Amino acid sequence: MEFIYVAAGGAIGAAGRYAVSLIGPKAVFPVQTLLTNIIGAILIGFIVGIASSQSNVSPNTLLFWKTGVCGGFITFSTFSLEAYELFEKRLYLESGSYVLLSVVCCLFGIVCGKKLAVLLFR
Repeated sequence: MEFIYVAAGGAIGAAGRYAVSLIGPKAVFPVQTLLTNIIGAILIGFIVGIASSQSNVSPNTLLFWKTGVCGGFITFSTFSLEAYELFEKRLYLESGSYVLLSVVCCLFGIVCGKKLAVLLFR
């Protein structure tokens, strides 16, 4: 039964990721993937924050949201490929900036999402 929760959430997350990829024109710097991963980091932080402040969150709900929706939405493999492609094209500043921004912004997003959930669901 757990697979159904993960699959349903994953379908929603993957569709959301694709929708974000359609926003705006394509540029050398992968803004859409960066935005997707930051939104996903905030969301997973929010989910974890809710789960830590509410004892009644079911394991299946967490599977749906964390593993399914967030797992389908956040895209580490695309991020890695885009960072590599920028590096391969000798766009070292862009590649390094992308990696640094991704890591820093996503970690900050998790903190923000978690703090927001704790504030809203005490």
